[in-house]
Amino acid sequence: MKLGNHSSVTRFILEGLTDEPRLQLPLFLLFLLIYMVSIAGNLSLVFLIRVCPQLHTPMYYFLSNLSFIDLCYSSVIVPKMLMNFVSEKNFSSFPACMAQLFFFCFFGIGDSYMLTAMAYDRYVAICNPLLYNVKMSPSICFLLISSVYTMGAFGAVVHTSYISSRSFCGTNVIHHYFCDILPLLDISCSRDSTKELLVMILVGFNVLACVLPICISYTFILCSILRIHSAEGRSKAFSTCSSHLAAVGVFYGSIIFMYFKPLTGNTIQEKVASVFYTTVIPMINPLIYSLRNKDVKEALEKLCGSRICSESL
Repeated sequence: MKLGNHSSVTRFILEGLTDEPRLQLPLFLLFLLIYMVSIAGNLSLVFLIRVCPQLHTPMYYFLSNLSFIDLCYSSVIVPKMLMNFVSEKNFSSFPACMAQLFFFCFFGIGDSYMLTAMAYDRYVAICNPLLYNVKMSPSICFLLISSVYTMGAFGAVVHTSYISSRSFCGTNVIHHYFCDILPLLDISCSRDSTKELLVMILVGFNVLACVLPICISYTFILCSILRIHSAEGRSKAFSTCSSHLAAVGVFYGSIIFMYFKPLTGNTIQEKVASVFYTTVIPMINPLIYSLRNKDVKEALEKLCGSRICSESL
């Protein structure tokens, strides 16, 4: 059994979240519900932003792209996870595994950079409101969005190229529920410490390149908010950032726990962290931005009100 010149393994077996039979059905129903809520929430947010003129602003342009990324991100992971709960062994061919790894990296890195672009948007809106329309013109917004997807594609190509060039001549059981970088490296029999270090440096660079601008943006934002004299003005300014801050906190908290912790070999902890940022975050992001966002709630009320009126006529 050969696959090119790199691997004697033509397919992998995904271990899944648990091998406890009594937990299979409850977990299947739980993650199916999470996936359905995630799909419905993100699709609804994309649709709402598209059809409501009051949401045709740079902030919601970025938010619609974040929802699109979250929608694709969860769709890359969750369907395969659900198969683990209903099949005795969840097989994945080598090309399919590499494809899942590529899109996981692409949308995961894209999610990170999109949050950074949104932080810059909030910085301009609060710190330079008079120049907002100039600094966040349609051409600049398009450039930022293009850069987000470009960085996602670049990181995905690097990670997938490195992993696909490894040899997998021993076990073909991946101790995870999807094809991720670290679980695949754990079963590789041709590990290269220098190249692995470069891969982890790239992961660190992507995190730093996103976290640092976000921190700098919010430092300036905090300083600007503190200079506002009225409590009402400060509260209004902070409310425009609270949803984004919540999304940033849960996303980077789980990423850092997964990739920047001591190697303990505790696969349960790694799976829990992965579940959080691959399935839970895409579900809660639209909830954060709808429940905590006045503009979105007003747009939804107007849309629902107009439809009720049209149906009654």
